[in-house]
Amino acid sequence: MIKTPEERRLMAESGRLLARVFEALDQLQLEGMSTLQVNDWVERFIVDELQARPASKGQYGFEYVLNTSIDTVVCHGVPSANDILRAGSIVNLDITLEKNGFIADSSKTYLIGEVDYAAKRLVRVTREAMWKGIEVVRPGATLGDIGFAIQQHAKAHGYSVVKEFCGHGIGREMHEEPQVLHYGKRGAGLELEEGMTFTIEPMINQGRAAIDHSDDGWTVTTRDGKLSAQFEHTVLVTADGVQVLTVREGERAP
Repeated sequence: MIKTPEERRLMAESGRLLARVFEALDQLQLEGMSTLQVNDWVERFIVDELQARPASKGQYGFEYVLNTSIDTVVCHGVPSANDILRAGSIVNLDITLEKNGFIADSSKTYLIGEVDYAAKRLVRVTREAMWKGIEVVRPGATLGDIGFAIQQHAKAHGYSVVKEFCGHGIGREMHEEPQVLHYGKRGAGLELEEGMTFTIEPMINQGRAAIDHSDDGWTVTTRDGKLSAQFEHTVLVTADGVQVLTVREGERAP
């Protein structure tokens, strides 16, 4: 769970490379692409440009390098040639990358073309909620502090937090201890220590928190058919606070 200084350096390198993937995606014209085309583009970028490995491919039998979760899909959307990114939609792209034996994990919800105010507001508040959680990370804080900060921000804007999925420790393995819930009580749960690395990745629903699982064994959707958004970063607990390992060039906390 606690990473050595050398392991932290390698984690930071994986995070830096993953940030480059999103920086490149930010310049890509997503509208009109199929989610399978996005998947293939990301795979080529990771392998050919970054000389790294897409860590999700083959994980738990998953065939693709990223999840593409459109509109009412909460998480684990499966890339498809039939799913075209059309104006008015939102899509979360969740990507993992491994370099030198260490894995970074991040996601971002993109606005496709002209998107209505309600969708923009959900996406904005979800990003803010992630950063609210990140901002409380430091030695001596608890996992409950993270969850509380996220949940309070979402609730204050009339949204709900998905409870069935959570952040996780990360390093040599995609999923390590601890589990990082996106709801909780101040002062509760595991106390954070310098050298811990984990993800913070809240899934925030426009309506109720209830979800359904699709027959494909992967895709998770909102039960009430309303929108869901997600943002994710991999973080390191430092001696005096937090380092966001997957932060992108020019990205700032709201």
